[in-house]
Amino acid sequence: MYIIVVGGGKVGFYLAKELLDEGHEVLVIERDQKDPHRSEQIAEELGSDVVLRGDGCEASTLEGAGAARAEMLIAVTGEDEDNLVSCQVAKNRFKVPHTIARINNPKNELIFKRLGIDTTVSATTAILAHIEQQLPTHHLIPVLNLRGGALEMVEVKIPEDSPAVGRALRDIVLPEQALVTLVVDAGGAPKAPNGDTILQAEDEIVVVARPDTEDALLQALTGQRVGAPGSA
Repeated sequence: MYIIVVGGGKVGFYLAKELLDEGHEVLVIERDQKDPHRSEQIAEELGSDVVLRGDGCEASTLEGAGAARAEMLIAVTGEDEDNLVSCQVAKNRFKVPHTIARINNPKNELIFKRLGIDTTVSATTAILAHIEQQLPTHHLIPVLNLRGGALEMVEVKIPEDSPAVGRALRDIVLPEQALVTLVVDAGGAPKAPNGDTILQAEDEIVVVARPDTEDALLQALTGQRVGAPGSA
């Protein structure tokens, strides 16, 4: 697979290195804005044919990088705006099938999705999700975005005072199209649920649902609302 990586900082460098080790054809675009010798350093480490000095936001640079035949473009600069523009130019001008953008400000994630970026990666969001997993007061934890953000996989922990405790899944009114895919009991045993599955306190439930149904989902399984004390 031919993959273009826009941004040759530490993230871009190590990402390119791993992709090369996996046998992919990779080209790093680095404009040497912060370090005038960065592209030379990448060439020394990875090879002169792996790096192109230029601005990944510009169509002429992407054309010179062979974006028309690229199967993926990954923009990982330190600037959200640059990552967005690089991905948009790649997708709209060169019809790159899949674009991935690094997001430094989690508030920009929805904007990127609405503007057609296929996948976004936010280190801040990932770290917060990990922190929330360690906090007993957080009952709804985002796990994974699916279908370009149209669906998400979330983990919901059933508290002792939940109205769902002792009830079968079929008797709990979940949001439309919400699908319970996994139940892990307090002892850590996973099981594939069905309508007869009885929920217990401390069960961890994995659900696939639309992002706009989080509030209804949390209320059905915990009795709480998003943003309320003790909720996510």
